[in-house]
Amino acid sequence: MTDPSWNRFPTLGKQCLSELLGTYLLVFIGPASVILSSFSGLSALVRQELVALVFGCTVAAAILIFGRYSGAQINPAVSVASAASGRLSRKLLLPFILSQGAGALLGHSGSATSLGSTKLASGVSLTEGMVLEVAGTFVLTVSALIAGGFVRSRVQQAALVGTTLFFLITLVGPLTGASFNPARSLGPSVFSGYLENQLIYYVGPVAGGLVAGLLFSFRARPGGA
Repeated sequence: MTDPSWNRFPTLGKQCLSELLGTYLLVFIGPASVILSSFSGLSALVRQELVALVFGCTVAAAILIFGRYSGAQINPAVSVASAASGRLSRKLLLPFILSQGAGALLGHSGSATSLGSTKLASGVSLTEGMVLEVAGTFVLTVSALIAGGFVRSRVQQAALVGTTLFFLITLVGPLTGASFNPARSLGPSVFSGYLENQLIYYVGPVAGGLVAGLLFSFRARPGGA
């Protein structure tokens, strides 16, 4: 049953609040799993799998909880893609991004350590990191657009996006930290003071999301492939 107090919020308020809360959960729980796993004594491979699972499940949970209000985009790159594809009113783009940013800042995992911040692995260049973040975000955003546009069941939407994120983090995480989400990188980096190479985690995901959104926009046009 919906809490009656929730109904007092206008539609835009519900949408922005759901984006804030969903992003808060992601940025609080996801990076926290990175911090906790680093002290677990488990092998690097197992730690990576656990972190990927936590992120995937958290995104899936956010879709189940908040999806009916705003689509639970909880990612500026996905919002940019949704606006570019015509699936999100451009009037909502800035309010959504601001809400996601606020949720990211509220959900940071602490200022005493850079653990949880996205980092390039040793030997990975800025160019390689950027390409990986663009490509990974493109795949994640395509899955989100497919889920929102073609999958009716909220459970199936959550499973599709969460599973996609799990595999992407498993594959790319050891190289870039697998952000694919500017909000995911924002909170931990700002409050830990770890700002090295963080630009790729903002530019790369937005670029990947924009390409995905434009692709969907093209396919939606009459005569599109």
